[in-house]
Amino acid sequence: MCGFVGFLSSQSFDRLSIVRRMSDSIETRGPDDSGYWADAEQGVALGHRRLSILDLSPEGHQPMHSPSGRYVVAFNGEIYNHLDLRRDLEVTRGFAWRGHSDTETLLAGFDVWGVRRTVERTIGMFAFAVWDKISRTLTLARDRLGEKPLYYGWQGSGSNRAFLFGSELKALKAHPSFSARIDRGALCLLLRYNAIPAPYSIYEGIGKLDPGSMLSLSLDQLEPQIIQYWSLEKVARAGVAKRFSGSAEAAVDQLDELLKDVVRQQMVADVPLGAFLSGGIDSSAVVALMQVQSSLPVKTFTIGFDDAGYNEALHAKAVAKHLGTDHTELYVQPNQARDVIPRLPTLYCEPFSDSSQIPTFLVSQLARQHVTVSLSGDGGDELFSGYNRYQMTDRLWRRLERIPKEVRSLLARGITSVSPGRWDWLARFIPGASGYPMFGDKLHKGAGVLASGSVDELYLGLISHRIRPDSWVVGGHEPLTKSMGIQPALEGLSPVERMMALDATSYLPDDILTKLDRATMGVSLESRVPFLDHRVVEFAWTLPLDYKLRDGETKWPLRQVLYRYVPKELIERPKMGFGIPLDDWLRGPLREWAEDLLDEARLRREGYFRPAPIRENWSEHLSGRRNRAHNLWDVLMFQAWLEAQ
Repeated sequence: MCGFVGFLSSQSFDRLSIVRRMSDSIETRGPDDSGYWADAEQGVALGHRRLSILDLSPEGHQPMHSPSGRYVVAFNGEIYNHLDLRRDLEVTRGFAWRGHSDTETLLAGFDVWGVRRTVERTIGMFAFAVWDKISRTLTLARDRLGEKPLYYGWQGSGSNRAFLFGSELKALKAHPSFSARIDRGALCLLLRYNAIPAPYSIYEGIGKLDPGSMLSLSLDQLEPQIIQYWSLEKVARAGVAKRFSGSAEAAVDQLDELLKDVVRQQMVADVPLGAFLSGGIDSSAVVALMQVQSSLPVKTFTIGFDDAGYNEALHAKAVAKHLGTDHTELYVQPNQARDVIPRLPTLYCEPFSDSSQIPTFLVSQLARQHVTVSLSGDGGDELFSGYNRYQMTDRLWRRLERIPKEVRSLLARGITSVSPGRWDWLARFIPGASGYPMFGDKLHKGAGVLASGSVDELYLGLISHRIRPDSWVVGGHEPLTKSMGIQPALEGLSPVERMMALDATSYLPDDILTKLDRATMGVSLESRVPFLDHRVVEFAWTLPLDYKLRDGETKWPLRQVLYRYVPKELIERPKMGFGIPLDDWLRGPLREWAEDLLDEARLRREGYFRPAPIRENWSEHLSGRRNRAHNLWDVLMFQAWLEAQ
């Protein structure tokens, strides 16, 4: 796991010193080694920071040249089947290998098969930049599901114009041509999704390469050309068109064998390796499949909180004891978690406001004290229908769509005509309602579901923090995204499957994987995600939905695999998010910090937000009348990030 940077420009300057400065800004992604390469005549420069995982020798140094000398690459990630690719290459053409890194294998593939065909043969997570000396072409590529980040864009003007690219925005900012103009449309997206989805970034003119994509350009062809070499939408359509033909039990058998093979491949490393363990279905399945294939106890890590509503450590400990792992847990005190907050603007090179970023960083920090690689259970919910919104849609939407939209809209208007606070007061007279905290807020959110005209509208309402984020942003106009305006090609999918596909193409890479990458790379830890091996993804999409949501159980096939290794009673419990008591913290120990960032005069002076609605939300939250924590956290994370720039 590493980080890389680079630029393409006809400008005459000291390319090596600039690319070195860019590379040094992301040192935590690769503290073990650094390398730089530039060709002044061709106008290109590459920089690399290395976290040594495979081939710890100098033979793994990057940027690296291909055997023919034609290609130069800066690579971030892991190619899990690179030894199989080596054997294929040796049959095609004998190679005198210098070392045993997957980067060297990749470059040999470029020489023999070309860049795209090589990428299509890989199994792995990656982002890379490769320069073709013959065609004078730069190619950027990102892995199929978006595990590794890649930013790019033209900056500057006239003779200072340069095409910049790299693993993090802070690297691009270190180039003299970079102009840090904040994109107010992207700020609107942050308030809706708590992350800025690809292809946008917080800066004008800088984008994120979509997962499964390749970009190419040269000084002769300045407009980037982007192609998709792998598409989740196509995988989803192909899966529902050609369903798994066996029984549900046969699907479990096949999933078990496939996941074992994937986990075995991802356990290959020349450094200590372990896994995050929450005690939930996904992480427990990964750890179980690691332990059954390991002769030594697998190192597992979890963090706990004294607040029972946020503590999974007891469940993780029970699973670890049953499997016999070498388990390490750390109970985090609230002040330790809060101490992470000042680091967030440097960990996340653009504003990011999923508050589970804090515990994710803490468990990464814990793991890094013992290992250099850690496997994660992310992706299971999107593949096997694990989120509560899928269950709700499956149960509710079929009934709702039978009721005319006009009737539902009338009911919704009736509910929202009464304020949430008034509903909270009325709850004492409604049988059963008094047991639900924030009853009025829940009713208002339910009204949005009632008024939805389609499953896409329903989905957008469920995932949105704010329905009209541009009403908070001065000069903000919300751009189109996959969940709003840009309709992905998902013909033939059921409503729940559409939601799963949208999550897998947006929420997963833009939020979940961004959170994981920055938290782990911030402490120089490599994360690996077995469920996102594209073979698992492609198989999961062939399974009928009633194999995934079965008899009221979510993730049914994955549960059945897990129950072969861990007793059901250790796993069965209500789904718990990986979170923190943010609402209480904002009213208590974080109040002064938040008040400073949300100061009305400050907001007005900076000119990004309209102070009135934000101050109103802050007042409502402090009073306890409404829980505005998530809306406020979106603003606070932008404000903290802005202050750090």
